[in-house]
Amino acid sequence: MSELEGVLAVYKPAGFTSHDVVAKARRILGMKRIGHTGTLDPQVTGVLPLCLGRATRVVEYIQELPKEYVATLRLGMSSDTEDLTGTIIETVDEVHVTEEEILSVLASFKGVISQVPPMYSAVKVDGKRLYELAREGKTVERKSREVEIYEIEMTDMTWEGNHPDITFRVLCSKGTYIRTLCVDIGRALGLPGVMVKLERTMSAGISASHCLTLEDIATHKEAGTLEDHLIAADEAISHLPKHTVMDEKKKAALQGQRLSSRFIAPEVKTNSQFRLYDLQGGFLGIYELEDTGAIAPVKVFAQA
Repeated sequence: MSELEGVLAVYKPAGFTSHDVVAKARRILGMKRIGHTGTLDPQVTGVLPLCLGRATRVVEYIQELPKEYVATLRLGMSSDTEDLTGTIIETVDEVHVTEEEILSVLASFKGVISQVPPMYSAVKVDGKRLYELAREGKTVERKSREVEIYEIEMTDMTWEGNHPDITFRVLCSKGTYIRTLCVDIGRALGLPGVMVKLERTMSAGISASHCLTLEDIATHKEAGTLEDHLIAADEAISHLPKHTVMDEKKKAALQGQRLSSRFIAPEVKTNSQFRLYDLQGGFLGIYELEDTGAIAPVKVFAQA
């Protein structure tokens, strides 16, 4: 039996790390070559695309795509981890804030923003992960980074005692820390803030409704129907332009040779990458149009 190949959309449960999900999938599927496409904290639920077999070669392309979250922010308290897994370090007895003020502040975060990664994160400083330093009680200076918020909207507002819980949906670029976004929204309102809940509802165009649970995966594996639920590697990176080569160039392309680009598809831009196909629709790999006008191989998918 040939190895499974493609993108498997998993709904990550709470209490699992992303690596736990990969380990569980390896056991269920009986295969080692599995990679995930974006870490989720253990308490966070939601969409976690896994790349199986040769599809692991497109992990980096899937990771680059926007992600959507639904988060709940509690105003009036903060923690050392920016979420409820940490120690509460500040509380405000009463919070006075209007819905209009919240809507105005949320709107102000749309666009390119600057974030300082939280101490409890996997970012490395001098070879050590920040969360390792944080557990040692150390705080180090972190460089801010730019991320982009494409869409942000409030979906609900309830009260937990004297503290309002703001639920919002956000579509953002990779590398956005939603915990930090919650803290920054609170700060913009003049209040401490903490993230109380987070779900990733979409990643790389895959929504939660298209995901399988780990239990579903085991059931489909047993029934022999799992392949019906895999997304082909090239379909998962459909944001890359597409170009087709004539049959006489196919062999050279699969051998990793450079090709001429006299008849390149107009949507393929110089110094950009694209998906290459043969006339029968077979995926040959990811290639790049160099400024010399040559088509150069980046990742060749030799056909099985």
